[in-house]
This record gives sequence, structure tokens and C-alpha cells, in this order.
Amino acid sequence: MTEFFENTQNNFRQFGEGVSLILEIVSVLCIVAGLINSVKIFLQLKRQSGIEIYNRVRLQFGRWLLLALEYQLASDIVKTTTTPTYENLIIVGVVAVIRTFLNYFLNKEIKEEIESDKISV
Repeated sequence: MTEFFENTQNNFRQFGEGVSLILEIVSVLCIVAGLINSVKIFLQLKRQSGIEIYNRVRLQFGRWLLLALEYQLASDIVKTTTTPTYENLIIVGVVAVIRTFLNYFLNKEIKEEIESDKISV
């Protein structure tokens, strides 16, 4: 019976590692997509003023970064769920707090820029 539980635990851990890896890959793909999208916007707006281009590109890339952060946080949660050591719990807690603050302030800045500049992103 103990062997069954050990095998199940190992299978669960391996499954979690696979899911975590997929989430991390999606996060990187979001950043790459944001970079491509930002360059595309930059090239389309090359005739407009520098500050307007800067704001549009920054806001668009910021949205992609927010999405990437969500996937990274999900990956960390899956890792902690499948290997719940105190060290992993502390790491995910600290990372979650940092990412939550980054997410909150970046989201707030994007909303303020859109409202103040009437930028359609």
C-alpha cells in the first residue's frame, strides 16, 4: 500500500512539473508576443510624436507583461502544490507578493495613462 502512495505521489509531482513547465513556456511566449506587437505598433506610428509612440508601445507591452506575470504566478503555485516544502512555500509567498505589487501598480499606471491621454490600446 505504501508503494502505491509513493508511486501516486511521484506521478502527481511529475504531472505538476509538466504543467508548471507549460505555464512558464506560455509566459515566455506572452513576452515574445508583446515584443512583436510593440515593434509592430512602433512601426505603424512612426509619423506621430515621440511621447505618443512611447506611451502606446509601453502600454501595449505592459499588458502583455501583466499576462505573463499571471502565468508565472500560476506556475509557482503549481510547483508549490506538487512539492510543498517550507522553503517552496516561503519562496512562492514572497514571489506572489512581489508580483502582486508589480501587477497592481502596472495595471494602475496603464489605466491612468489611458484615462489621461485618451489612448486607445
